[in-house]
Amino acid sequence: MGSVPPAEGDRRQPQQQPHVVMIPYPAQGHVTPMLQLAKLLHTRGFHVTFVNNEFNHRRHLRARGPGALHGAPGFRFTAIDDGLPPSDADATQDVPKLCYSTMTTCLPRFRDLIVRTNAEAEAEGRPAVTCVVADSIMSFGLRAARELGLRCATFWTASACGFIGYYYYRHLVARGIVPLKNEAQLTDGYLDTVVDWIPCAPKDLQLRDFPSFVRTTDPDDIMLNFFIHEVEAMSQASAVVINTFDDLDATLLHAMAKLLSRPIYTVGPLLLTVRNNVPADSPVAAIGSNLWKEQEAPLRWLDGRAPRSVVYINFGSVTVMSNEQLVEFAWGLANTGYTFLWNVRPDLVKGGDSAGAGLPPEFLAATEGRSMLSTWCPQAEVLEHEAVGLFLTHSGWNSTIESICGGVPMVCWPFFAEQQTNCRYKRTEWGIGMEIGNDVRRGEVKALIREAMEGEKGRDMRRRVTELKGSARTEHTQLAHRTVYRTCPVHHRTA
Repeated sequence: MGSVPPAEGDRRQPQQQPHVVMIPYPAQGHVTPMLQLAKLLHTRGFHVTFVNNEFNHRRHLRARGPGALHGAPGFRFTAIDDGLPPSDADATQDVPKLCYSTMTTCLPRFRDLIVRTNAEAEAEGRPAVTCVVADSIMSFGLRAARELGLRCATFWTASACGFIGYYYYRHLVARGIVPLKNEAQLTDGYLDTVVDWIPCAPKDLQLRDFPSFVRTTDPDDIMLNFFIHEVEAMSQASAVVINTFDDLDATLLHAMAKLLSRPIYTVGPLLLTVRNNVPADSPVAAIGSNLWKEQEAPLRWLDGRAPRSVVYINFGSVTVMSNEQLVEFAWGLANTGYTFLWNVRPDLVKGGDSAGAGLPPEFLAATEGRSMLSTWCPQAEVLEHEAVGLFLTHSGWNSTIESICGGVPMVCWPFFAEQQTNCRYKRTEWGIGMEIGNDVRRGEVKALIREAMEGEKGRDMRRRVTELKGSARTEHTQLAHRTVYRTCPVHHRTA
């Protein structure tokens, strides 16, 4: 399906406008960069249809108000059934169930959505769909585009190092390294196995540094097989878009292009690219992506505090921990003596109604006057605030990029997926992070934060992250104009 000609009697130029349908994986860390990319494409003249799942569509409305998804001229939101039972929980959906459901049930729904969108466009005088940009782990979007004769690009919203880890999953399986033989291998040193045969990776890369779904004893593990399937399906796209920049990832980007035999377009850091290419008065500038109600009070709380004096803590939108781990983090922070801002999601503690309720009263008393607890805050702005000196993070990719843009070094507690890989690269390849062990202990939390804030290692990390911040700001300036239009060659049918 190429560009549909205008209706008889109406030959106005707007009928030739390219129309992109964009679909992210239904989690905060994927919705945010996809919406940023959508704003860039809209600014470059695309009509945009942005597709959430119905669950997140409702969450957007609860978090941001009934007008949050009204869109703007040339920018509309719609939703698709993800195949899971209806729910109104204010939390990220069960990841394995969601992955399996999107992989096995969403192709016909998404294909029908495009057909309906075209019918509505014809009836209402809007441009017909000309291309699709699908999240790389929503490969049914690429297949639907191919079946309908549309051009398609895939957006890898995670890190380049994470992609390399996922790409070599099938090789780990073929060599008998994964799945694990038994659960004892999780703790007996087996994860220290060196994997030195990946051409673009460090020669001392260990099995524990791969995205976490290798840590299974089940050959039919949903997540292991999901990523093998989705990464292989990326070759259906005409191009790959990624939120990074060359100074950080040049070697890995070259490897990605070679492995996929597709052009790789860097559009990152998207935070900066959007800021410098989407006018403040654009009708899409104020469209937000947060699935939790965002609090502005933390920014006001930071104002007036000494530069680099505050530790900021946020474990992202998916990480969960035990109440014991929460308490260890709490006392580790308290014992540093530093001022801190802690983003504590209501669902941060496994099985708990409210993570904040699990914090000891003694901790709250001990940190009164030098701490603030929030539930969800404007993280990019927090990390760019001069008062923030360190980021304690789960090591998700959006958080990593935002921390680099803010020039803030990191202490990492990776939870799952490619967060382990991101953490490894921050520690050893980029020199901008340190790692807290999975078995959280308050003494380690205290020691690492103090070293990162005031020690020699911390000074080295700050110097390096400041260099990367400068590179990011230099590189991003022309990226939007140079690459985002090229990701959707919309005026011809797919060969």
